[in-house]
Amino acid sequence: MSGNQNTISFHDGKSAPQTGLGVWQVEDDIAASVVTTALEIGYRSIDTAAIYGNEPGVGKGIAQSGIARDELFITTKLWNDRHGHDLSKAALNESLEKLGLDYVDLYLIHWPAPAQGLFVQAWEGLIQLRDEGLAKSIGVSNFTIDHLQRLLDETGVLPVVNQIELHPNFQQQALREFHAEHDIVTEAWSPLGHGQLFQDPTLAGIAHKHGCTVAQVMLRWHIQSGHMVIPKSVHADRLAENFRILEQPLDADDMATIASLDQADGRSGPDPETFFLLK
Repeated sequence: MSGNQNTISFHDGKSAPQTGLGVWQVEDDIAASVVTTALEIGYRSIDTAAIYGNEPGVGKGIAQSGIARDELFITTKLWNDRHGHDLSKAALNESLEKLGLDYVDLYLIHWPAPAQGLFVQAWEGLIQLRDEGLAKSIGVSNFTIDHLQRLLDETGVLPVVNQIELHPNFQQQALREFHAEHDIVTEAWSPLGHGQLFQDPTLAGIAHKHGCTVAQVMLRWHIQSGHMVIPKSVHADRLAENFRILEQPLDADDMATIASLDQADGRSGPDPETFFLLK
């Protein structure tokens, strides 16, 4: 085992740690301690969002860590009620104030909310924020191929990252292939399948073969597939476990076996085509 310090390069010339900490459902009053612990373990990438309600705690943890800003990679996200040119800028400024930062390394549109019909305007707002230096890189989350193609057709600018639900039971192969063709990095949220795969006998067999945990098998699969990952935990031992990856790669049989676990109905989160929540 070793600490994961791999980086991923973006098409805009920037780069990011391949493994980060996700803080979805981490309460604001404990976010600072969770972030501080993660940074002590070796994490350098933290992923939050305006809707999580924990940007103040995340910012406090960053400040308490004493780690230089340029050694960190901080991501936050634009919520559905702030799609639009001026709204997007105001939303990022609010997030920066809560985080106590002058800029974020990556700013994402959290959901396309296609029923609202404003995600292209939101994207144009993010392009402006990138040009102003408030976000070093810009991307999206939960966008489909059609959504991404519309961004390209209407703005000529593609995101550096699309953060999507992705785990062995829901592998989104066609979307990942589109990403690869257009130099978009695939980032996995729920990379461990919401914990529902820890008892999977197939993954358990691979873990036994390599003398590791099922979580480490899944994270190694993501890393080996070229994904960024943001596993979430509030426990120090699990944070450390998630940060360690196998030094020995999964072999071709392992990868084929994991590929066989894909399920067409394996999505456990919302459908990006229909999800529309403002608050």
